[in-house]
Amino acid sequence: MIRSMNVVLDKYTFPSLVKSCSNALALREGQIVHGLIVRYGTDSDVFVGSSLIDLYGKCKEIEYARRIFDGIPIKNEVTWTAMIVGYVYAGDLSKARKLFDEMPEKNVGSWNVMIRAFVKFGDLAGAKKLFDCMPDKDVVSFTTMIDGYAKAGDMASARFLFNQSSDRDIISWSALISGYAQNGQPNEAVKIFHEMLLMNVRPDEFIMVSLMCACSQLGRLDLANWVEHYMSQNSFDFNQVHISAALVGMNAKCGNMERAKMLFEGMPKRDLISYCSMIQGLSMHGCGSQAVDFFDRMLNEGLVPDDVSLKIILTACSRAELVKEGFRIFNLMTNKYSVKLSPDHYACVVDLLGRSGRLKDAYELIKSMPVEPHAGAWGALLGACKLHCDIEVGEEISNRLFELEPQNTGNYVLLSDIYAAANRWLDVALLRQKMSEKGLRKIPGCSWVLDNP
Repeated sequence: MIRSMNVVLDKYTFPSLVKSCSNALALREGQIVHGLIVRYGTDSDVFVGSSLIDLYGKCKEIEYARRIFDGIPIKNEVTWTAMIVGYVYAGDLSKARKLFDEMPEKNVGSWNVMIRAFVKFGDLAGAKKLFDCMPDKDVVSFTTMIDGYAKAGDMASARFLFNQSSDRDIISWSALISGYAQNGQPNEAVKIFHEMLLMNVRPDEFIMVSLMCACSQLGRLDLANWVEHYMSQNSFDFNQVHISAALVGMNAKCGNMERAKMLFEGMPKRDLISYCSMIQGLSMHGCGSQAVDFFDRMLNEGLVPDDVSLKIILTACSRAELVKEGFRIFNLMTNKYSVKLSPDHYACVVDLLGRSGRLKDAYELIKSMPVEPHAGAWGALLGACKLHCDIEVGEEISNRLFELEPQNTGNYVLLSDIYAAANRWLDVALLRQKMSEKGLRKIPGCSWVLDNP
């Protein structure tokens, strides 16, 4: 087939052919090209060899990649880096680091590859150690570390490095803004966005999605309107699914359900994210039955729910006390769609039962869970005990929580509130004394948040 295309086969064209196979992860086709490379005697060429290392590395055939690497008589930085990347793809960080240390001459690209590997494997300390040793750093070096810290939730370190970087590109700004949005600091995300505009940096679609995420958390309709107007004025494509889904979510969570529905119905293609955005918005604004209708519509359109969408709809049912619908969906997910249930899902059902006053059923569900219940499930039930003034179950649940979270003052406060509602002031005093003996202090406004995020 290659010959029929009138392609000249030599050391200049083979790397391009191999790269095409690598990009498509087409191992079999790559092996055919490899056979031709051997037949034409170009397998010892450094550029041909490097492309083959890249192919076998990406396809996780690391032994073949190493054999080719060892067979290349004169290696350059590309060859070494390709082999290091191969070990990273294979999940062997120690061998990647060992080869990196053996590398005779390192360029900024090879340093960045190694730092990115440490970040990928969650070793930020190792990444930072390498970063500090780099003789020359570029924008990729800084952005890799900023993104790593942001994904680990360390926004202070991410911001520090961002401020240190003298050369910032759109990806650097995106990493910081996204980090703030994903780590529950929406005001900072908006602030950085405005700083970026003052620097005459034009945002891309990914930054706008992060900004809409921040706006959704703030629930500010005025800001949502400004963001949508800005995107319209700057010709962002509202037909792209990730943009339209973010617009739906932002408007829904900021209270403009009419606009959210209009955007949703106008989407050329709807996915799980857009449906979940509508369901969350409806749930937040007291429209639980409509949220269930949208979930059923999502199933009818052939979309397969995942664990996140199940948690969202169960939360919606819980808020609206739709016990029957909640159990119908819960059973449907397990019996038909085989969604892997987590403690969070069970906590949603516990909350659903608790809010509707079925405390004993909720307690029995927790005790019969096939997975170990976490503090969130017990806490949801304790909150329901406060709501329905059930001292008996409340005391049992509190004792469990005191064992799981001995330093969480919120559990003590909830039980104290249950006692106070029943005018059991002696028990309130004894509980406060117990808190004092443990060195715990009541945090103002401290309570269990019953609604799952």
